[in-house]
Amino acid sequence: MAKKSAINRDQKRRKLTAKFANKRAKLKAMTVDQSLSVDERFNAQLKLNELPRNSSKTRIHNRCELTGRSRSYYRKLRMSRIALRDLASRGQIPGMVKSSW
Repeated sequence: MAKKSAINRDQKRRKLTAKFANKRAKLKAMTVDQSLSVDERFNAQLKLNELPRNSSKTRIHNRCELTGRSRSYYRKLRMSRIALRDLASRGQIPGMVKSSW
């Protein structure tokens, strides 16, 4: 089980990202737009820098839904390999069987 502080920190980042997503997208579009003047683009960049760092999508780290583990994470299943193996061994994932050869 991961530390509660790490799990809570990641949840906080996800909330901030959702809160500032529209504002951040508009400002990013303004900074790239060549039809705007250099001053307008620069001001948009300054406003973008004033937003909280944790509102950036790149600061989110995928974690297992069950254990909070950050490594060996399957995106499709939203869980780590260890949690997946545990559930599969207990027969709680339909269609998944232990392989043997």
